[in-house]
Amino acid sequence: MNWQAVSFDWNQVRAFLATAEEGSFSGAARVLKTTQPTIGRQIGALEEALGVTLVERSVRGLTLTEAGRDLIDHMRTMGEAATLISMVADGKSQDVTGEVTVTGTDLLSAAILPGVLKPLRQMAPGIRVRILASSEMQNLTQREADIAIRHVRPDQPDLIARHLGDFRATLYAATDYLDCASRPRTPRDVAALDFVGNADPERLMAPLRNMGVPVRAESFVMSSESGVVAWELVKAGYGVSMQPETLGEAESGIEKVLPDFPSLEFPIWLVTHRELQTSRRIRIVFDLLARGLSDVAKRRSGGD
Repeated sequence: MNWQAVSFDWNQVRAFLATAEEGSFSGAARVLKTTQPTIGRQIGALEEALGVTLVERSVRGLTLTEAGRDLIDHMRTMGEAATLISMVADGKSQDVTGEVTVTGTDLLSAAILPGVLKPLRQMAPGIRVRILASSEMQNLTQREADIAIRHVRPDQPDLIARHLGDFRATLYAATDYLDCASRPRTPRDVAALDFVGNADPERLMAPLRNMGVPVRAESFVMSSESGVVAWELVKAGYGVSMQPETLGEAESGIEKVLPDFPSLEFPIWLVTHRELQTSRRIRIVFDLLARGLSDVAKRRSGGD
C-alpha cells in the first residue's frame, strides 16, 4: 500500500459521490444531512488534493468533467467498500430481512447470477432473493422487480442506472460440430455453416455482415426466445451462435469458430428505483451485484 499516494479524505469522496448521484450540491447536502456550502468546500478540497477538476458549474447545473467521469467508478467502489465495512462492524447486515427481486435475461440469470450472489448468504442471510428471468424493462416500471440487469440504459426519470462495464460475445460452436462441418478459415467461410439464433435472428444478420460474414436468414436452422435454450442447442452441436465469452471460454467441448474473429461488446447496466437510497436490503443486493458483475466484465476484457 502506497500511503503517501492517498492525499484525500473519505468525507470529500462521499460528498463528490453524493453530488454525482443526486446531480446537485443541494441534493447531496440533503442525503448527507449537511449544508450545501459544506458539500462545495469538500469537493473543492478533493479537487485540490487530486490536482484535477471533477465537476463543472454552469447555469444549467453541474456536470462531471472527463476526470470526474474517469474517477467516478473507482470512488463508487470505495463507497461500496465503506458501506460493507460499516455493516460488518456493527452487525447490521445480519439484521436486514425481506425479499429483493432481481431481473435479468434467462442466460445471465442461469449462468452468472448464482456465482455473483453467493456471498449474500453470509453477508445478509435474512435477505431472500427472487430471480425473474426476463428482458422486459416494465418489470421495473411496474414494480415487478427491485433491480434489473439490462443491456440498454433506461430513460425513465424514476430509475437509477449504473454502467458496470461491457461483456463481449463472439461466435462459438461445439467442437464435434466443427469437426464434422470442417473449420472455416475466413469470415466468409463461416456463412456456409448452420447457425443457432434467438427469437429474431435477423437482428444479428446486419452486424455479422458488417464483420464479413454474409449470413442469410436460411442459415438459422434453430432458434429460441430463450438464451438458455439457444446455448444448449450450441452445446448439442446444432451450429454456430453469438455467445458471451464468459460462457464460451469456460465450457469444455465449445470453441471459437475463428480464433481471431472480432468480438461484439454489449454494455451491462444495473438499474433500480430511486428507492435504493432508502431501502437497505435493496442497497446491499445492488452493491453486491455491482461488484460481482463488474469483476466478470473486467475478467473478460483483460482488466485483471
